[in-house]
This record gives sequence, C-alpha cells and structure tokens, in this order.
Amino acid sequence: PSLPPSPLLNSQTRSGFRVLIPMSSPVTVLVTGGSGLVGSALQSFVSADPSRPPNESWVFLSSADGDLRVRSAVDSIFERHKPTMVIHLAAKVGGLFANMKEKVEFYRENIMINDNVMECCRVNKVEKLVSYLSTCIFPDKTTYPIDETMLHAGPPHPSNEGYAYAKRMVDTMNRAYNAEYGCNFTSIIPTNIYGPSDNFSVENGHVIPGLIHKCYIAKRDGTPFTVWGSGRPLRQFMYSGDLAELTVWVMRSYDSPEPIIISVDEEDEVSIKDVALAVVKAMKFEGEVVFDDSKSDGQFKKTASNKKLRGLKPGHEFIGIEEGIQRAVDWFVENYETCRK
Repeated sequence: PSLPPSPLLNSQTRSGFRVLIPMSSPVTVLVTGGSGLVGSALQSFVSADPSRPPNESWVFLSSADGDLRVRSAVDSIFERHKPTMVIHLAAKVGGLFANMKEKVEFYRENIMINDNVMECCRVNKVEKLVSYLSTCIFPDKTTYPIDETMLHAGPPHPSNEGYAYAKRMVDTMNRAYNAEYGCNFTSIIPTNIYGPSDNFSVENGHVIPGLIHKCYIAKRDGTPFTVWGSGRPLRQFMYSGDLAELTVWVMRSYDSPEPIIISVDEEDEVSIKDVALAVVKAMKFEGEVVFDDSKSDGQFKKTASNKKLRGLKPGHEFIGIEEGIQRAVDWFVENYETCRK
C-alpha cells in the first residue's frame, strides 16, 4: 500500500544537511518489511501526522513486492518507486530454536538483504536510509544499562550469532558509506515492541502478544491463565505507535551514522508479572492466574539507556504500559479471526 502526499509543510534532509525542498519536488519514503508490527504502526502514524510535508508520499513493501535477497529484484523496486528516503525494516527473523539451527541462513540472508538495500540506496542517491537493529545483537556478557557505544564490545550470545553479526554489519557499513561516499545512513535500536498487527502466536510470539493470546484462550475456555516463569524478570516495553513516531523523527531530524537506541526510560521497566496482570485487566479475565516457575525466566533484565534520545528529544511522552496493552488487546479481540497467531 502507499500513502499519497499530505497537505502540510515541513523540511527534509539532504546528505546530512537540513534544507527546504521546493513543493514541486516529490519525496517518496520507501519502507521495506512494511506489513508487520512496525510497518503497520508507521502507516497509522504517517496517515494522521500533522507535520507531514505536502510533497511526501509513502510506499510500504511486503514480501510480495520482491525478494530483497536478490539484487535484480531490489534494483527493480528502486527503479519502480524511485525513493528519496528508505526505512529498512525487512529481515530474516525467527525464534530461539530457528536461530540456533540455521545460523548460516540467518547470517547469509540478512547480509544479502542489507547489502542489496544499502548499495541500491547509494547507487540511486537516496538521501536518507534508516535501518533497524535489535538489542539482542549486543554482547552477551556486558554491563547494564547498555548504550550505543557498546554494540561491538564483545561477542553476541552464541544462540543467535548468525543474525547478530549480520545486523552488526549494518552499523559498520553505515559509517563506511558515510566516510567513503558521504551517504546519510543511520540505524535505530529499539527495545521490546508490542502493539496491533503483531504476531500473537503462543509458541513463537514475543512476550506481550503471546500473553494476550493465552489470556484470550483462558477466558474463552474457562481455564487458568498460565504464565511461564516466575514473572519477576524486568523489561522495557514500548508501544509500536511510539516507535513509529520516533522513527519518523529519526528520518527527518537525526543525521549521524551512529546508531540511536529508541526506548522508554529506565525507570519504566516493568516486571513480566505486572505485564500479565495488565493483560488480565484489559481482557477482563476473572479466572485464576498461575505463574509456572518450573519454566525458565531467562535473563533477569536487559536494561537499555535512552540517554542519547532524551538529550535530542526530551519532551516525548511514551504511552504507558496499561494503556498500550489495552489498545493491543482491543485490536487482537477485534481482529482475532484474521491476525497472525
């Protein structure tokens, strides 16, 4: 899907320098992986964004638009849409066991995808490329809170090293393209995201969507709502709408090849137990809640620092966890038959 230009005025960025683009110059923002959790949130945000420039249109790609592992397919996409800016969300992703079993494929396919997108951005003189990284690519053994300077300070966890090293190379190549060609390439490192259009699979989904689906089933079937683990671990959860808004801000206003962590504040870390109880409240579930501590808790905390973000954008107010979970639950219930689960 694509969004036509909006009726309001703003400025854009050219190779690191802020300039006003004449109204007659169309700006096309191309989003790879545009049909998932973050892509859907971006569509919702930009369609209602009051600061969206009048000459800016958006194109959201899905896997049906071409195989990003194949250079000729990516060349065709760039030729067809002629993007001014690119937000690169697409990646080969999977759960713990897939990452452990297919390290070669997670490395090679992500390297191919990222290399094709980055080189096509250079060749086609794209003015800005914003790629997504992940906190799971940070060193396995580290101190907390993690920040942007620590990304390459040690090996990642062995379980996902194929994916992690491929993603780390995006950060390396952002700086290389900037130094050699003057490209305005950067990356975002988000913490745990949740919201509408997520994958709500109980087996393969992330924490919040998995709990939402589990609670829905417990309410429907009149069974206990069982949460794996003690509920004690802490996480920074961010509503997808916040990430969408801040991604657009990065695209328009953040001009450095160095990555930026997008996260709620450290003091907004919440326990898995608090999240589960917020799901219970939002779902209006009145049955028994069981924490099965025979299941592993995983890492106790993975705190990330958003000090860089707060220094550049101190006034952003994140959607609270209870409100965000209520929105996600409402969307899931409304779209139960057709959503990913």
